[in-house]
Amino acid sequence: MAAMAPTQSLPKHDPRRLRGMMDRASDLARSHQVTSVFVGIAGREGDSLAPEFIDFVESALRIEDALFRLIRERAVVLLADVDRGQAEEILERLRDDFTARFAPAAAFEVELGFFQVDGHGGHATAKVVLPAIFAAEDQPESSSDE
Repeated sequence: MAAMAPTQSLPKHDPRRLRGMMDRASDLARSHQVTSVFVGIAGREGDSLAPEFIDFVESALRIEDALFRLIRERAVVLLADVDRGQAEEILERLRDDFTARFAPAAAFEVELGFFQVDGHGGHATAKVVLPAIFAAEDQPESSSDE
């Protein structure tokens, strides 16, 4: 668990933070058979609610989870010790809670993408994970064993 501390201290947009998140998920899967899920959160460019939702999600994260902000409207979240189904439930609950609390006048839209790291594949890398969690809906579901 000590390996997470240096990553958490890096700025949310520092690429070393994302690399540390990838290393952590891979290590948990390989060494401890703990499944983790990367979640991509993507709002429309210029959407003022997407950054607020990302902040809302970050405030709900546990100590073992992490967030990397790509741009204002896009972020990568690492949920440790959950599977894809659990991650989907968590994010849907957070989206519903956010919508209920802040009741946007216009429909709140944010795309969510999921990538499970379960130890059956190789090391999680940005080259594999980012396209999977920010891919169009017509692409197949992601898995670390691709």
